[in-house]
Amino acid sequence: MIGLDAIGAVAGLLPAAVAIHHTTHRTTRGWWRSAGFWALFAISLVAGPWLPDVANGVIVLAMVALATTGLRPAHVPTTSEAQRAASARRLGSRLFLPALCIPVVTLAGTLLIPDGKIAGHALIDPKQVTLVSLAVGAIVALAFAIRLTHAPRTAPAAEARRLTDAIGWAMVLPQMLAALGGIFALSDVGKWVAIGVTSVMPLDTPLVAALAYCLGMALFTIVMGNAFAAFPIMTAGIGLPFIIHQFGGDPAPVAALAMLSGFCGTLMTPMAANFNIVPVAALELRDRHAVIRAQIPTALILLAINIAIMVIFVLPGAHQ
Repeated sequence: MIGLDAIGAVAGLLPAAVAIHHTTHRTTRGWWRSAGFWALFAISLVAGPWLPDVANGVIVLAMVALATTGLRPAHVPTTSEAQRAASARRLGSRLFLPALCIPVVTLAGTLLIPDGKIAGHALIDPKQVTLVSLAVGAIVALAFAIRLTHAPRTAPAAEARRLTDAIGWAMVLPQMLAALGGIFALSDVGKWVAIGVTSVMPLDTPLVAALAYCLGMALFTIVMGNAFAAFPIMTAGIGLPFIIHQFGGDPAPVAALAMLSGFCGTLMTPMAANFNIVPVAALELRDRHAVIRAQIPTALILLAINIAIMVIFVLPGAHQ
């Protein structure tokens, strides 16, 4: 049955291709560090579920060591500006079709095979249908893009290397911080968060509980840089015992609104380097916090809306 392990294997193809490209195109001094970093990342994605925890930990420490010593970006040969302009004129709006394949295939898979059964056979884990559809959509989009642009077969690896070299180690931040959130959850950090919050503001009404949950998600995300790391902590400490158990909130919308609140924190923190710092470098902006400054008003408005939706529509205890 196709599940998270298969998705990890597909995701691991990208860093594996980048590592191989670094190995076969040794154009910079210290190329082996970049090759090793992305190779280890590929191994963790592909083989991580079957490796012992100690082995996965060693891989992470080795990646940190390689990133600390420096990942050197290299110039990757690509088409000239004139060639890209000519290709854009020739293809026009059709250039957007490969990108549209991803949401179309993802939505189609989610709606057409919600139980994971194809022709009566259970092929996909029902809990992972959307993620599997997303992975299939990415593969379809890649194949369509190559066919549409008549790009050489080596273009995906070369362009993947160019992109990963530009972003660097920040590309793996979501996975690292999500793992950190899991460690915090196992360490009962959520329980101590709940004790600290209830000592300051008693969570005896749905409004106060919603404020504590959503604001806590945003604040923890600001500190940790990733909503996936904040989610297990705040959900274990406040979401489950108060929002869901005490006030009867529906777990699905509660979790969705909590993650959206965390994403509001993502918009306001330099810790989310892959979202907020990389664009500054790519756009060559003088103010390294320019992207964050532009996003803060939207983030605060969305956070207030999330809290209002949770109180008004999700928590039945708020109307008693």
